[in-house]
Amino acid sequence: MEAQRGFDRLVNLSDAVVAIAATLLILPLVDIAGDVDKKDFGDFLAEHWQQLFAFALSFAVICRFWLVHHAMFARLIGFSRPLLLANFVWMGSIAFLPFPTELVAPSGVENQFSSALYVATMCVATGSTTAIEWIAIRNPALQSPDIRGTLTLHAAMASTITMFVVLAIVLVFPDIGLWSLLLLFPAGFIGDRLGNRARAANN
Repeated sequence: MEAQRGFDRLVNLSDAVVAIAATLLILPLVDIAGDVDKKDFGDFLAEHWQQLFAFALSFAVICRFWLVHHAMFARLIGFSRPLLLANFVWMGSIAFLPFPTELVAPSGVENQFSSALYVATMCVATGSTTAIEWIAIRNPALQSPDIRGTLTLHAAMASTITMFVVLAIVLVFPDIGLWSLLLLFPAGFIGDRLGNRARAANN
Protein backbone atom coordinates (compact mmCIF):
# COMPACT_ATOMS: atom_id res chain seq x y z
CA MET A 1 0.00 0.00 0.00
CA GLU A 2 1.33 3.40 -0.96
CA ALA A 3 1.87 6.25 1.50
CA GLN A 4 -0.94 8.62 2.50
CA ARG A 5 0.58 11.45 0.48
CA GLY A 6 0.43 9.32 -2.65
CA PHE A 7 -3.23 8.49 -1.92
CA ASP A 8 -4.10 12.17 -1.50
CA ARG A 9 -2.39 12.97 -4.81
CA LEU A 10 -4.43 10.25 -6.55
CA VAL A 11 -7.68 11.68 -5.20
CA ASN A 12 -6.67 15.23 -6.17
CA LEU A 13 -5.72 14.10 -9.69
CA SER A 14 -9.06 12.34 -10.08
CA ASP A 15 -10.93 15.47 -8.96
CA ALA A 16 -8.91 17.60 -11.41
CA VAL A 17 -9.81 15.31 -14.32
CA VAL A 18 -13.48 15.55 -13.40
CA ALA A 19 -13.30 19.36 -13.15
CA ILE A 20 -11.60 19.68 -16.55
CA ALA A 21 -14.03 17.29 -18.24
CA ALA A 22 -17.04 19.14 -16.81
CA THR A 23 -15.56 22.44 -18.01
CA LEU A 24 -14.95 21.10 -21.52
CA LEU A 25 -18.66 20.28 -21.84
CA ILE A 26 -19.53 23.99 -21.92
CA LEU A 27 -17.14 24.96 -24.73
CA PRO A 28 -19.49 24.00 -27.62
CA LEU A 29 -22.19 26.16 -26.01
CA VAL A 30 -19.76 29.06 -25.78
CA ASP A 31 -19.24 28.75 -29.53
CA ILE A 32 -22.97 29.14 -30.25
CA ALA A 33 -23.57 31.86 -27.65
CA GLY A 34 -23.10 34.55 -30.30
CA ASP A 35 -26.30 33.37 -32.01
CA VAL A 36 -28.39 34.65 -29.10
CA ASP A 37 -28.09 38.27 -30.29
CA LYS A 38 -28.89 37.35 -33.89
CA LYS A 39 -32.30 35.73 -33.37
CA ASP A 40 -35.23 35.46 -31.01
CA PHE A 41 -34.36 33.56 -27.85
CA GLY A 42 -37.16 31.08 -28.51
CA ASP A 43 -35.76 30.39 -31.96
CA PHE A 44 -32.31 29.99 -30.43
CA LEU A 45 -33.60 27.38 -27.98
CA ALA A 46 -35.49 25.57 -30.74
CA GLU A 47 -32.35 25.41 -32.87
CA HIS A 48 -29.87 24.45 -30.16
CA TRP A 49 -31.93 22.55 -27.59
CA GLN A 50 -30.14 19.32 -28.43
CA GLN A 51 -26.74 20.82 -27.57
CA LEU A 52 -28.16 22.25 -24.34
CA PHE A 53 -29.73 18.92 -23.42
CA ALA A 54 -26.51 17.03 -24.19
CA PHE A 55 -24.59 19.40 -21.90
CA ALA A 56 -27.10 19.02 -19.06
CA LEU A 57 -27.17 15.24 -19.41
CA SER A 58 -23.40 14.80 -19.50
CA PHE A 59 -22.86 17.28 -16.66
CA ALA A 60 -25.33 15.31 -14.55
CA VAL A 61 -23.60 12.05 -15.55
CA ILE A 62 -20.16 13.38 -14.59
CA CYS A 63 -21.51 14.70 -11.28
CA ARG A 64 -23.05 11.30 -10.55
CA PHE A 65 -19.82 9.48 -11.39
CA TRP A 66 -17.87 11.88 -9.17
CA LEU A 67 -20.29 11.42 -6.26
CA VAL A 68 -19.93 7.63 -6.45
CA HIS A 69 -16.14 7.93 -6.78
CA HIS A 70 -15.96 10.41 -3.89
CA ALA A 71 -18.09 8.24 -1.60
CA MET A 72 -15.96 5.21 -2.38
CA PHE A 73 -12.59 6.89 -1.88
CA ALA A 74 -13.83 8.47 1.34
CA ARG A 75 -13.88 4.91 2.70
CA LEU A 76 -10.32 4.15 1.66
CA ILE A 77 -6.99 5.08 3.25
CA GLY A 78 -4.62 3.88 0.53
CA PHE A 79 -4.32 2.25 -2.85
CA SER A 80 -2.57 -0.62 -4.58
CA ARG A 81 -1.20 -0.83 -8.10
CA PRO A 82 -4.30 -2.64 -9.48
CA LEU A 83 -6.56 -0.02 -7.91
CA LEU A 84 -4.38 2.72 -9.39
CA LEU A 85 -4.68 1.22 -12.88
CA ALA A 86 -8.45 0.81 -12.54
CA ASN A 87 -8.71 4.43 -11.44
CA PHE A 88 -6.71 5.54 -14.48
CA VAL A 89 -9.27 3.74 -16.68
CA TRP A 90 -12.03 5.57 -14.81
CA MET A 91 -10.30 8.93 -15.30
CA GLY A 92 -9.80 8.16 -19.00
CA SER A 93 -13.50 7.52 -19.49
CA ILE A 94 -14.40 10.77 -17.72
CA ALA A 95 -11.85 12.75 -19.76
CA PHE A 96 -13.20 11.19 -22.98
CA LEU A 97 -16.90 11.86 -22.26
CA PRO A 98 -17.00 15.41 -23.73
CA PHE A 99 -16.15 13.93 -27.17
CA PRO A 100 -19.18 11.61 -27.52
CA THR A 101 -21.28 14.31 -25.87
CA GLU A 102 -20.50 16.59 -28.82
CA LEU A 103 -21.34 13.76 -31.23
CA VAL A 104 -24.76 13.00 -29.73
CA ALA A 105 -25.82 16.67 -29.52
CA PRO A 106 -27.61 16.52 -32.92
CA SER A 107 -29.41 13.37 -31.77
CA GLY A 108 -31.25 11.09 -34.16
CA VAL A 109 -31.48 7.64 -35.68
CA GLU A 110 -28.68 8.45 -38.08
CA ASN A 111 -26.39 8.95 -35.06
CA GLN A 112 -26.87 5.46 -33.63
CA PHE A 113 -23.10 4.93 -33.54
CA SER A 114 -22.62 8.19 -31.65
CA SER A 115 -25.19 7.19 -29.04
CA ALA A 116 -23.53 3.78 -28.71
CA LEU A 117 -20.12 5.42 -28.23
CA TYR A 118 -21.62 7.72 -25.60
CA VAL A 119 -23.12 4.84 -23.64
CA ALA A 120 -20.03 2.66 -24.13
CA THR A 121 -17.95 5.40 -22.50
CA MET A 122 -20.25 5.29 -19.49
CA CYS A 123 -19.97 1.49 -19.49
CA VAL A 124 -16.21 1.89 -19.09
CA ALA A 125 -16.73 4.38 -16.25
CA THR A 126 -19.16 2.17 -14.34
CA GLY A 127 -17.13 -0.96 -15.06
CA SER A 128 -13.94 0.61 -13.74
CA THR A 129 -15.82 1.85 -10.67
CA THR A 130 -16.91 -1.72 -10.01
CA ALA A 131 -13.31 -2.89 -10.48
CA ILE A 132 -12.05 -0.30 -7.99
CA GLU A 133 -14.58 -1.38 -5.39
CA TRP A 134 -13.86 -5.08 -6.00
CA ILE A 135 -10.12 -4.46 -5.53
CA ALA A 136 -10.82 -2.57 -2.30
CA ILE A 137 -13.01 -5.39 -1.01
CA ARG A 138 -10.35 -7.97 -1.83
CA ASN A 139 -7.74 -5.92 0.04
CA PRO A 140 -9.23 -4.84 3.40
CA ALA A 141 -6.00 -3.03 4.31
CA LEU A 142 -7.00 -0.34 1.81
CA GLN A 143 -10.23 0.33 3.69
CA SER A 144 -10.76 2.74 6.55
CA PRO A 145 -10.81 0.72 9.80
CA ASP A 146 -14.25 1.97 10.84
CA ILE A 147 -15.97 0.59 7.70
CA ARG A 148 -13.76 -2.42 7.05
CA GLY A 149 -15.84 -5.39 5.98
CA THR A 150 -18.96 -3.38 5.08
CA LEU A 151 -18.21 -2.67 1.41
CA THR A 152 -20.39 -4.51 -1.12
CA LEU A 153 -20.51 -4.70 -4.90
CA HIS A 154 -24.30 -4.65 -5.20
CA ALA A 155 -24.79 -0.99 -6.17
CA ALA A 156 -21.78 -0.91 -8.49
CA MET A 157 -22.74 -4.17 -10.20
CA ALA A 158 -26.34 -3.00 -10.64
CA SER A 159 -25.16 0.17 -12.39
CA THR A 160 -22.64 -1.68 -14.56
CA ILE A 161 -25.08 -4.36 -15.68
CA THR A 162 -27.72 -1.73 -16.40
CA MET A 163 -25.26 0.31 -18.48
CA PHE A 164 -24.53 -2.71 -20.67
CA VAL A 165 -28.28 -3.32 -21.02
CA VAL A 166 -28.66 0.31 -22.10
CA LEU A 167 -25.86 -0.17 -24.65
CA ALA A 168 -27.68 -3.18 -26.09
CA ILE A 169 -30.93 -1.21 -26.28
CA VAL A 170 -29.19 1.67 -28.09
CA LEU A 171 -27.75 -0.75 -30.64
CA VAL A 172 -30.87 -2.87 -31.17
CA PHE A 173 -33.60 -0.26 -30.68
CA PRO A 174 -32.15 3.06 -31.90
CA ASP A 175 -35.57 4.75 -31.72
CA ILE A 176 -35.43 4.43 -27.92
CA GLY A 177 -31.80 5.53 -27.86
CA LEU A 178 -30.57 7.49 -24.86
CA TRP A 179 -33.99 7.47 -23.20
CA SER A 180 -33.03 4.01 -21.99
CA LEU A 181 -30.63 5.72 -19.58
CA LEU A 182 -33.69 6.22 -17.38
CA LEU A 183 -33.21 2.58 -16.38
CA LEU A 184 -30.34 3.76 -14.17
CA PHE A 185 -32.80 5.22 -11.66
CA PRO A 186 -34.49 1.93 -10.65
CA ALA A 187 -31.14 0.12 -10.98
CA GLY A 188 -29.55 2.49 -8.45
CA PHE A 189 -32.45 2.02 -6.06
CA ILE A 190 -32.31 -1.77 -6.33
CA GLY A 191 -28.51 -1.81 -5.93
CA ASP A 192 -28.70 0.33 -2.80
CA ARG A 193 -31.40 -1.87 -1.27
CA LEU A 194 -29.43 -5.06 -1.94
CA GLY A 195 -26.27 -3.47 -0.53
CA ASN A 196 -28.07 -2.41 2.65
CA ARG A 197 -29.47 -5.90 3.12
CA ALA A 198 -26.04 -7.47 2.63
CA ARG A 199 -24.49 -5.13 5.21
CA ALA A 200 -27.31 -5.82 7.67
CA ALA A 201 -26.83 -9.57 7.23
CA ASN A 202 -23.12 -9.26 7.94
CA ASN A 203 -23.66 -7.32 11.16
